[in-house]
Amino acid sequence: MSDIEFSGVSKTYPGGTVAVHDFNLRIESGSFTVFVGPSGGGKTTAMRMINRMITPTTGTITIAGQDISKLNPVQLRLGIGYVIQNAGLLPHRTVLDNVATVPVLRGESRRAARLAAFEVLDRVGLDRALAQRYPAQLSGGQQQRVGVARALAADPPVLLMDEPFSAVDPVVRTELQAEMRRLQAELHKTIVFVTHDIDEAIKLGDRVAVFGAGGKLQQYDEPRHVLSQPATDFVAGFVGRDRGYRELSFRSAAEVPLHELATITPEEVTGVRLGKGEWRLVIDPDRRPLGWIDTTGVEGVRAGQPLANNMAAGGSLYPPDGDLRQALDAAISSPSEIGVAVQDSGAVRGAILAADVLEQLSRQRAAEDAERNRAFFIEEKAN
Repeated sequence: MSDIEFSGVSKTYPGGTVAVHDFNLRIESGSFTVFVGPSGGGKTTAMRMINRMITPTTGTITIAGQDISKLNPVQLRLGIGYVIQNAGLLPHRTVLDNVATVPVLRGESRRAARLAAFEVLDRVGLDRALAQRYPAQLSGGQQQRVGVARALAADPPVLLMDEPFSAVDPVVRTELQAEMRRLQAELHKTIVFVTHDIDEAIKLGDRVAVFGAGGKLQQYDEPRHVLSQPATDFVAGFVGRDRGYRELSFRSAAEVPLHELATITPEEVTGVRLGKGEWRLVIDPDRRPLGWIDTTGVEGVRAGQPLANNMAAGGSLYPPDGDLRQALDAAISSPSEIGVAVQDSGAVRGAILAADVLEQLSRQRAAEDAERNRAFFIEEKAN
């Protein structure tokens, strides 16, 4: 067990600045908890108190029931993985030796630590061919993966992550978030992750702790409830006006129907006749979507222009086992207003319509209302 508990924790700096105020929170062992909030809200301070990088002014923090103030800080930190922004790698050490750092500090032989480091590189999706490179020879995303590998190398029960993906581009950030979800499903660490991005928080966290001004905890709840039932005006404002759209990501789209989709190959384009407002999805030999074409695009092809220059962007694609947010986004981002559902291979499996998504949402909410009414009736009858 590696649950973490904050009891009456506050941090006040000389001069009277309050970074964290009367913080009470229990983080369950094996859970992924995200601290989110604006700059200066105390989230990073609270996380750094877990490994005693910052000492609380008042209150107690325990890990697995042990008061960390009574533990040797060096030994405490050797048992806690720590990932920071820009990876924080040692520039004069190879990737392999960076990953092996903590096991060597804990007394393992360098040879054994290096052998184990190869396995950790595999786990975080890094090619072993990178092992002898130095951090400066890696991309930003690769450096962050090395940072995660180093934190996992000693198999710590607790992992702290301080805005680790904020310095990389959006595409790499999405890949790293997906990798983090995969790793947690496999390893079940007790993770505390700090971010200022509410989308990242709801995507990663089992539970989300929203910090407000003055280091006050505003809400600690499941991501879905933070979106649908913000506890304070501050949380509602921080989550944003489109929180209802974000909440769709927690709703299954399994019952949204798929329709037949009119497709065409690039070779067939010049001979096709389309009516006004009519669209065709252009697909490759493996039935993977290339883009949409309408009457304007057809005329362009007839004029001798390349097909690629006349296709409209295809919009986002709806993946297998996707949620209502992905389904709706696929439909409304498509130039044809028809969402494209694909298989894992990328091949087209059907069309998805925004009206069907909204109808499914309405059915789900009606079922939830009925269940709440039933539970209320049972409780009233029991009393």
